[in-house]
Amino acid sequence: MNRRTFNISLASAACSLAFSWPQASAQLRVNGQRLNQHLADLAVFGKTPEGGTHRVAYTEADLQAREFTMKLMREARLDVSIDAAGNLLGRRAGRNAKLPPLALGSHIDSVPQGGSYDGQVGAMGAIEVAQTLAEQNVALAHPLEVIIFSNEEGGTYGSHAMAHGLTEKQLGLPTNSGKTVGEGIKYIGGDPGKLSQPLRKRGDFAAYLELHIEQGGILEAEKINIGVVEGIVGINQWEVIVEGFANHAGTTPMNQRRDALLAAAKYIEAVNRVVTSIPGRQVGTVGRIQAQPGAYNVIPGKVTTTLELRDLDMAKIQLLFQRIQAEVAQIETATGTKFTFKETNTVIAAPTDVRVRGTIDETARRLGFTTKTMPSGAGHDAQELAPITPVGMIFIPSRAGISHSPREFSSPADITNGANVLLHTVLRLDER
Repeated sequence: MNRRTFNISLASAACSLAFSWPQASAQLRVNGQRLNQHLADLAVFGKTPEGGTHRVAYTEADLQAREFTMKLMREARLDVSIDAAGNLLGRRAGRNAKLPPLALGSHIDSVPQGGSYDGQVGAMGAIEVAQTLAEQNVALAHPLEVIIFSNEEGGTYGSHAMAHGLTEKQLGLPTNSGKTVGEGIKYIGGDPGKLSQPLRKRGDFAAYLELHIEQGGILEAEKINIGVVEGIVGINQWEVIVEGFANHAGTTPMNQRRDALLAAAKYIEAVNRVVTSIPGRQVGTVGRIQAQPGAYNVIPGKVTTTLELRDLDMAKIQLLFQRIQAEVAQIETATGTKFTFKETNTVIAAPTDVRVRGTIDETARRLGFTTKTMPSGAGHDAQELAPITPVGMIFIPSRAGISHSPREFSSPADITNGANVLLHTVLRLDER
């Protein structure tokens, strides 16, 4: 496949609603009952009393779920292997061995005390697509690669290793499993000493597709079947230190105090006011706050807090940060305190590929589904792969917008719909 053939214009795609599929392909559908049963079977590993999933990466539950997943991959007639980063790889040959593979997948690890759909729908959906193609003897021109990425929830380590590599410092970082990243990779069958092996470069994939639950409530509220992801937001995070003066709470008059907690409260309100003052879908969060010395009878002299800003436009994030800093300068003057911002993490926004996005939208509408173009406010493995390959994401509705919770839920019908869009998007991309 040459680049020109694959990179058709979005305008052309948008005008081709009447595209024709071969009749056999047009009637092809995944086995929704089997897909949803696989999800239920997967949820047994790390099942919580609340009905959710506690399957943190690099734990026994994770290991058991990976064994189950590899069994399903083999049943789907994929050649299964584990790369040095612990990613599960399932490959199916194409008619043209010279073409790069079409890749699809997600992850099966969960957050602590999480739900049974985040990542898992995309992972089981990808395997179901492969099994459907195998059962129906549909031979793609491209090879097909199903990838179940390791430790997505702990920091997208598996996909980061594939697209960028991992450093010795990253391998030594602690995880929720009690192991370091390097120890965890070894535990699940990877080899932290050979981390150049998983690396892929631009051109190694024709495209990467990821089916996922929305993790928000927009699709359900608007009664939309399929979300077409326009991009995965950038994230900037800061640790914020507020310094005042700790003094006796009973003997220090109110007008003589340098209360760090009072200043922090004003700062939290300012963050909300600034972020909501500009039209758009940006979000800002202060997610942690700790006052010192933390006694009833002592005015807080120091507060450690945070700031996180997210948007598809990195320039807008910087604009919001500048306006928050301007508000903070006024708070410092009014309260006699000092603020220090230390940037701790930056994730660059990752727009999805315009051609892949157009194909997803066109395919979904051809299948009779309503669609909405929307950003992803959460990070995903697709975000890590975006620098090396065209990526696309398919969202399905999440009940009440709940995620990272035992109450996380997407209906069997919506899961099946999303998998069918994934299947037919693969078929369409394979023709280009």
